[in-house]
Amino acid sequence: MIKPLSAAISAVLLASAANPLWAQDTAGRKSTDATTLDQVIVTGSRTPVAIEKVPGAVTLVSPEQVQRTLNLTEDATAVLARMVPGYSESSQAMSNSGETLRGRIALRLFDGVPQGSPLREGNRNGTFTDMGVIGRIEVINGPSAAEGIGGAGGVINYLSKSADVDGHETTVTTRYGSQFKDDSAQSKIGVTHTYKGEAADFLVSGAYIDRGISYDGNGRRVGLNTSGSLSDSYSKNLFLKGGYNFGEDQSQRIQASYSNFHIGGKHNYIPVEGCRFDPVKCPNPTTNTAEKGSIKDSLAEFNDFQQVAVKYSNADFFGGDLSVDAYWAKQAMRYVPENGSDRQLVKPAPPTAERIWDQSEINSEKKGLRFGYAYGDLFAMEGLRLRAGLDLVEDTADQRLALTNRVWVPPMKYKSIAPYAQLSWDIGPVTLDAGVRREDGELSIADYTTTAYRDFTPVKGGKLDYKANMPNLGAIWRITDEWSVFASYSEGFGIANVGIPLRNIQASSPCKAVSCIADLDPLITKNKEVGFNWRGAKAQLGASVYRSTSDFGSTLSVDKDTDDFILTRAPIEIEGFELNSAWTFNEQWKATFLYSRIRGQTQYYEGSGLKKEMGILDISPDKANASLTWTPMDALTATLGVSKTFDRDLRETFVNPDNGKQYLNEEDTYGYALWDLSVAYDTGRYGQLSLGIENLFDKQYVLTWSQLPGWQNYWSGRGRMVSLTHTIKF
Repeated sequence: MIKPLSAAISAVLLASAANPLWAQDTAGRKSTDATTLDQVIVTGSRTPVAIEKVPGAVTLVSPEQVQRTLNLTEDATAVLARMVPGYSESSQAMSNSGETLRGRIALRLFDGVPQGSPLREGNRNGTFTDMGVIGRIEVINGPSAAEGIGGAGGVINYLSKSADVDGHETTVTTRYGSQFKDDSAQSKIGVTHTYKGEAADFLVSGAYIDRGISYDGNGRRVGLNTSGSLSDSYSKNLFLKGGYNFGEDQSQRIQASYSNFHIGGKHNYIPVEGCRFDPVKCPNPTTNTAEKGSIKDSLAEFNDFQQVAVKYSNADFFGGDLSVDAYWAKQAMRYVPENGSDRQLVKPAPPTAERIWDQSEINSEKKGLRFGYAYGDLFAMEGLRLRAGLDLVEDTADQRLALTNRVWVPPMKYKSIAPYAQLSWDIGPVTLDAGVRREDGELSIADYTTTAYRDFTPVKGGKLDYKANMPNLGAIWRITDEWSVFASYSEGFGIANVGIPLRNIQASSPCKAVSCIADLDPLITKNKEVGFNWRGAKAQLGASVYRSTSDFGSTLSVDKDTDDFILTRAPIEIEGFELNSAWTFNEQWKATFLYSRIRGQTQYYEGSGLKKEMGILDISPDKANASLTWTPMDALTATLGVSKTFDRDLRETFVNPDNGKQYLNEEDTYGYALWDLSVAYDTGRYGQLSLGIENLFDKQYVLTWSQLPGWQNYWSGRGRMVSLTHTIKF
């Protein structure tokens, strides 16, 4: 069994007595009006639902919180690490490797459109647009079947800004940051123009960012991430969105959007591997670094994300709300050059031969059509609401070794038809919610041959059917105007990174056909959760305890021969506790505090009855985030924040009762506290100036995920970065 969380829960609740908290409603305003943006959520429900009627732990990241993080860094996932209790630390890279939500891979959406592909999770789905176009973020902290395949680990939906000022408005944002070392400068220019008329509105946004190399707290260059770095990169973004309201009382709307984002390496540096402590081989350990140069014939890494979305809505369609969404999205991701054993042209590579460098590319494309209908006061019963719909999706993906044009993961296609229905019933202060989604999908995989390292093994393709009924139910009781409690049960559906088991088939594998590979079986996650919310006049507090299980789960481990990831399928149990709070002392002083504790267990090895604690590749250590905001006048705001990651020691010894063999599971990670400071001053006609200092005290640390030995992954975190941002509107 997982160790009880009661001691941690008691300790944090006692601590929060002096630091009460905000829970699901980050805006801090109480309302039952489902049309108030700050008080509704559409992710997971597909139609606006008042957040006080959502029976589960939901986090809303407000525009102010997004902007405050942007004053410090342009890292797309940094705001999640600061504002979402169950989200792990940011990787500070183009890759989001090691970033999980409650110990699982979350489905990332941009305006409801999935980013990347669960068929081949490339850990590049966290950097897909310029954060300057993001209005707010909705996070479902647990599995959700409502958004379809990939939602087994939770859902993170980035919602774009909209025109909110009548007439024309132009916003120009410029940013300059530096670590005051050679080639450490970062700069940005972004322009957004909006128009809002009586019936029509549109938004046009473009941005360009240039990033230099990063330095750690010791003044050394930070090593280049093997999955892609933000250091020594540039990005460009174009986003268009327009809508038109029509019909009686303008109850109908047609809206279209287009997004084109590219981030690429500038190819000015090559990675230099460090060494971890070893009394003989490495008595003086050093983290990875970078030096000027490039690898011969290699190509720059990049992320390309394009999507087109069209939405029609009718607020009076036979007495209900109709929505129809169509989308197309395409992603291309190239990774940095590597000369690992599994990338060589022969096996084994001759010791005297020069090892080749190769680069992996993942390409995916998806098309979707979604219908949704909501009807209130069903059967003339006050408070009884129906939400129903149908989702159609086609998702394709493949992976190649680009420099030698070799198949690494064959073309895969997933087609799905998924109807759903949800009922909610307001009975006075109680809201009951229950529903089911039917996933009916088919995965097609072509015949292919593995690489030399996998013995040029021919693999027979085929088709696999995925069928599952995923129920959910919950209840929330608003006991008083200040107190509410909730309980929920939900399930989510996913496919566990299909590409990894496909590319790892070799001559000794017992199965060489798609039809008999157990690792391709679906991932069904079940989540039980209870919690409470309290909203007082000057303070808010919320907490929840959850248990997440999957009978055939998915975890990552590192292959000792290739130092690359391998997928392990086994039962998983995850338990956690989350707390979130806010306190308003007076008009000038406000504070926030959040805490997260997660523990997980999985099977030690296939077929054994032994369980082991899940490590840093899947479960992040305990964390706490706090901030203190001072507003001495309307024009001036200053926020001091701290992100604390705690130490964690996993030490377990097992004895197999069948053969008496002893097994050791040991993993130690150390924590650290990082401080940041953000100051914003509105000059009025000359715009707003913002000063951001990330890693205020220039702390030297190794990213928690990098503390585990793996393929060239010994990276320091970024040292102090000072940034000045100017924003002007006219």
